[in-house]
Amino acid sequence: MYIRACGLDELAKDQCRSLNCEGSEYFLVRKGDKIFAYENQCPHLGTSLDFVPNQFLSADKSLIQCAMHGALFTIDTGDCVSGPCAGQQLKQAHVKIDGNDIWLHHEND
Repeated sequence: MYIRACGLDELAKDQCRSLNCEGSEYFLVRKGDKIFAYENQCPHLGTSLDFVPNQFLSADKSLIQCAMHGALFTIDTGDCVSGPCAGQQLKQAHVKIDGNDIWLHHEND
């Protein structure tokens, strides 16, 4: 099922937004005109990627960075390119845009 995450105007380019969807934590990343969504869980320790809400990107905003141990992930695929979970991947969620709304696909367990 798809759940409304936020409006496009609520997610600026090169910014992130965390959200809770029926008890599961996700975050959105806007890179240019594309929106990517991932579960907020590092594959290394299973911890949240952010210490400060909505801060998931490296200083230069080119990669997703785990605040716990500094692992780096590509924005478009979630592949870990540096850190203790190199070769692993963030769990990506599907998003769709309808008008000004960003919708997140959430699978019920």
